[in-house]
Amino acid sequence: MSEHKAKILWTHSTGDFLKGTYSREHAWAFDGGMTVPASSSPAAVRIPFSNPANIDPEEAFVASLSSCHMLTYLFIASRKGFEISSYEDEAVGLMTKNDRGILWVSSVVLHPRITYSGVKTPTSEEEDQMHHAAHEQCFIANSVKTDVRVESTSDGN
Repeated sequence: MSEHKAKILWTHSTGDFLKGTYSREHAWAFDGGMTVPASSSPAAVRIPFSNPANIDPEEAFVASLSSCHMLTYLFIASRKGFEISSYEDEAVGLMTKNDRGILWVSSVVLHPRITYSGVKTPTSEEEDQMHHAAHEQCFIANSVKTDVRVESTSDGN
């Protein structure tokens, strides 16, 4: 078992809090020393009360799913003897309303583009099997009810 922590820091700096005209900009601080500027999404809270340059929770959620899938896929591929020189993903999360009318990230589609190097390259079937295994073993994917799909594109040697 392991524990993973994040410290969220927000201070009221401008605007009228009770009227909702306050800044949603805040920071995420992690135990390794990294601090990331965050904000609500402009899709949820209009500018200037949100900052589109900062990471929003929905983007971070999509990135977490993509990153976890990638890390698990890299591990599986290495154990099967497939050498990967690059992995790129343009993951997309879709927000819809659930059956109670509440917005949620209902699906995330991963679009990994993987470049293999070395003498051994997986077949399409082997690659699909590795993506399936990566999804099944991904800690984050196992922690959410969002539908996560993989639509991969790979380059050979």
